[in-house]
Amino acid sequence: MDIRDRILDAAKRVYAQHGFRGATTRLIAIEADVNEVTLFRTFGSKAALFEQLLELHNARTPVPPLPDEPREPVQELTEWVRRVLDHLRENRALIRTSIGEAEERPGAATTICEGPTCAGKIVSDYMRRLQTLGLADPDVDVETARAMLLSAMFGDAICREMMAGVFPEPESEAAAKYVGIIARALGIGRVTRRANVARAVAEDDARA
Repeated sequence: MDIRDRILDAAKRVYAQHGFRGATTRLIAIEADVNEVTLFRTFGSKAALFEQLLELHNARTPVPPLPDEPREPVQELTEWVRRVLDHLRENRALIRTSIGEAEERPGAATTICEGPTCAGKIVSDYMRRLQTLGLADPDVDVETARAMLLSAMFGDAICREMMAGVFPEPESEAAAKYVGIIARALGIGRVTRRANVARAVAEDDARA
């Protein structure tokens, strides 16, 4: 790992623990095992360092896609939720600190949440595709379903260890449980069964 990456990784750890004011260049330099002169030569200033840190965080944020042509909605959504949850949990300390400083540094909080915001658009577009294809109830409010799912995921990732007994157990099954509720809300399965019954009736009528 080169010096620039070492400093950025150190800044992420120190910031997550101490916040922007407490994350002094001295602490970051010690954590990165470099001197402060090297830090300033590399980034110019503490503000520039943290700007680079946020840009790097977003560049490394894996917002997984959902299929353009859904085939198994429950399985596809469950895998997607699991991957997004894993990322949120991995970065929970950084996200918590940024949100905690939202009034003082609103830009940082907005930047750190760009990944979840993008994820919200991806999942709502997918839900609409399910409706268009007849795989979900066309009357369901997709925006509300998306908000419920993303709120549950975000709360689980950020607050689970502070709010024992509030979130689904075991943790490894949380993704499937959240999707199970959303699938029922969207009518996934119910709509498909109804369509299959209607198709079977039509085929019987055609044969008669």
